[in-house]
Amino acid sequence: MPILALADLPPSLPRHARLMGLDLGTKTIGLALSDVLRTIATPYDTIRRAKFTADATQLLAILDKEGVGGLVLGLPVEMDGAEGPRCQSTRAFAANLLKLRDLPVALWDERLSTAAVTRTLLEADASRRRRAEVVDKMAAAYILQGALDAMARFDARP
Repeated sequence: MPILALADLPPSLPRHARLMGLDLGTKTIGLALSDVLRTIATPYDTIRRAKFTADATQLLAILDKEGVGGLVLGLPVEMDGAEGPRCQSTRAFAANLLKLRDLPVALWDERLSTAAVTRTLLEADASRRRRAEVVDKMAAAYILQGALDAMARFDARP
């Protein structure tokens, strides 16, 4: 299955299948999970990055455990809209994952997601240690929630 446009993701999903959002960093992968109605994104966990095979094995086990029917990967587009090396890395991760499992995958512009989450944590007076523990999975939830909200707008079109 190719990487899908976000508008093409909902029709390709099994009914009541959850979506998982991924924030792919160089050291960690933040994970977020939707509810079965795909309206709310919740921070889930963080995977410490190793090699792709180990990362994918861990991720696929979580997908099976949680009944995930598709993925939304944050695409780290530059502020000017250009796609740099991190975008290429995200697309390569998605393509390699699709070689292991045929599942619907879409990309979502994640510009400023980590910055927004960090600002929220600072405003909540979270300690530096606490911010480091939760920022990646919260960024994944921010990404996934943005995609869920956009998909709801697709459904609401006349």
